[in-house]
Amino acid sequence: MAGLAQTGTAATEAWRDKKRYLWLMGLIAPTLILAMLPFVWAMNRFGWQVAAQVPFWIGPILIYVLLPALDLRFGADGQNPPDEVMTALENDRYYRYCIYAYIPCQYASVVLGAYLFTATDLSWLGVEGSLSWFAKIGLALSVGALGGVGINTAHELGHKKASLERWLSKITLAQSCYGHFYIEHNRGHHVRVATPEDPASGRFGETFWEFLPRSVFGGLRSAWELEAARLRRLDKGPWRLSNDVLNSWLMSVVLWGVLIAVFGPALIPFVVIQAVYGFSLLESVNYIEHYGLLRQTRANGRYERCTPEHSWNSDHLVTNLFLYHLQRHSDHHANPTRRYQTLRSMEQAPNLPSGYASLIGLTYFPPLWRRLMDHRVLAHYGGDITRVNIEPRRRAKILRRYATTVPGQVAA
Repeated sequence: MAGLAQTGTAATEAWRDKKRYLWLMGLIAPTLILAMLPFVWAMNRFGWQVAAQVPFWIGPILIYVLLPALDLRFGADGQNPPDEVMTALENDRYYRYCIYAYIPCQYASVVLGAYLFTATDLSWLGVEGSLSWFAKIGLALSVGALGGVGINTAHELGHKKASLERWLSKITLAQSCYGHFYIEHNRGHHVRVATPEDPASGRFGETFWEFLPRSVFGGLRSAWELEAARLRRLDKGPWRLSNDVLNSWLMSVVLWGVLIAVFGPALIPFVVIQAVYGFSLLESVNYIEHYGLLRQTRANGRYERCTPEHSWNSDHLVTNLFLYHLQRHSDHHANPTRRYQTLRSMEQAPNLPSGYASLIGLTYFPPLWRRLMDHRVLAHYGGDITRVNIEPRRRAKILRRYATTVPGQVAA
């Protein structure tokens, strides 16, 4: 890497980012809708009209099938950048352009998806009339999938100090109508992570379906309260455009208002399906990232500092390429403004059995999820269930169930 060689040390000159050009794989998600159209046309041309509806489900297929299979095939990454290259790697603008390129691809696909969802004549694609509802639902979910990955892109941009990148973060979130995430994640989640007060930290014994509304509505409420408090410190009321929650939501209103005006009210189901599916993907990842992990309370009543042991990590290569190293989550919490290409896999952090993509589907089935993860949470805390972030409604039952795992105790 030419930019890194300028540091002048032997270690820097020897080290190369083997993923440098693989980061362009992050653009696969926002271009899937366009890429699948030739396959739809070819299938229709050969008379396979029923099979031609399947490519519209490419988003869920990517998330639940292709990425888990690729993670299994290629395994863990294993490469961390050495200290000597960190500054040059952080300042290499190529990595920023990989992120920036996501946004125009994202919105081109959103517009294309809106057109395909509402069009009544798709003869150029070999479709008689409009798409079937099976194809339409798949299309909406596929656009939602790129919106969900887009929330992660916004996550990367929203942590940066440059105002341009922060505004790009809000623009990226507009598709999923989740602009308040920009406030809640940075100023809420990063402060309260791995504590009972954090709506975005999954609790031991809490199902994903219980976590989802708690995180969605808790995050929304938290974002509003945080932004209102910021404005009060400036002697301003919350109902103004400088409120970052309101101006973020306004972007969604303008975006979808314009598209509904262009394509008609028939677009409304598309808007709802893609938005709900998009932010539900984010929330399933939130559930995974800190499930059962708890920062202990100090003698002064405050929580201990967040450390690598408070985030679940995965170094599986392929999902990390699609999610810009989000799975190196401990380093991200330790260094929130650090750019994705410099994040490291930490030995002290607890590790997941596979990448996030492999686990998202499992979160939908609580018995499978608990069978996979509960014993890992306990092992992480040396079998001491009292050190775990437990769902309050099930606390007594869980403590009784795992009483023999608490050092010095026996089952009742």
